[in-house]
Amino acid sequence: MFSFQVMGGKSVRAVIETSRPEIFARVRETYLAHQRGATINPDSYFLRFPDRPDARIIALPAALPADAAAGGTEGLAGIKWIGSFPGNIVQNIPRASAVLLLNDLETGYPFACLEAAQISAARTAASAVLGAEHLHGSREAAKVAVVGAGVISRNILEFFHALDWSFGEVTVYDTVEEYARRSAGHAGALGYRASTSGTLEEAVDGADLVVLATTAATPHILDPGALAPGQSVLNISLRDIGPELIAASHNVLDDIDHCLKAGTSPHLAVQKFGHRDFIDGTIAQLVLGELRLGRDRPRIFSPFGLGVLDLAVGREILRAGRESGQVQQVPDFFAEVERW
Repeated sequence: MFSFQVMGGKSVRAVIETSRPEIFARVRETYLAHQRGATINPDSYFLRFPDRPDARIIALPAALPADAAAGGTEGLAGIKWIGSFPGNIVQNIPRASAVLLLNDLETGYPFACLEAAQISAARTAASAVLGAEHLHGSREAAKVAVVGAGVISRNILEFFHALDWSFGEVTVYDTVEEYARRSAGHAGALGYRASTSGTLEEAVDGADLVVLATTAATPHILDPGALAPGQSVLNISLRDIGPELIAASHNVLDDIDHCLKAGTSPHLAVQKFGHRDFIDGTIAQLVLGELRLGRDRPRIFSPFGLGVLDLAVGREILRAGRESGQVQQVPDFFAEVERW
């Protein structure tokens, strides 16, 4: 009851390397639990800095009661504390850093702390690939366009590979050409035929599947014809697409109320047009077959990111880490274990 464990980033990454199908399953199950109202997922809380408006640290509290405990038999609560500092990339430092704290749901006592930038990236990637599968309708695509050559798109490519997706070609675009070359090289190492594009338009043109994973703070894809009818678009960075283009597309979100805030592309579209009519539904509804999307417009998946996903993935990684001896015990972490 009073044990406390720590799992560092290298151990977390090692577990992810061998557990991507299991993580994908946990994310899928947790989305379905969330859809049926079995999770507790309050609003995220944003700590912002007046002198650095693009930087933020976000708290994502959540709980998975026992009946929503995908991949486990007991409920748990917890919080992810994740910093997003886009200026880091100028120094070749990852934008995001995070920790995940897990709490026992019966006593409230925390029992584990995990390095969570890797967990966050993994659950984001699993969510993206789940969206791709159900928007696109298969695990095959002739051309995939990757826009934004960072940690998140790298993880998404790795999850595609782990889940046996087949691509005719992968083309990568980034405003920093060297990052695009490295990303294409990584895709090549995974066995995909990969290249870079000189412009975003060139990358997206003719792509069956578009992955948007940039650090953009405001929309820059504004041309009404920038995305093609029937094209499946993973709006992972959430702020690349202009409101007019959002309103002219099919839109699937992970949680509608969560996603319509913080200046996301769907949020901007609701603010501009004053309605939600362009939102078709949630990813869980798509998985359950309760939602059908036509091919007359682009199909866009915008996942805001749910704390319950971090809990489910964190528990899966902690379980595997315990089995492989990659979790450190912290003796006497709690100074008082009796009231008297």
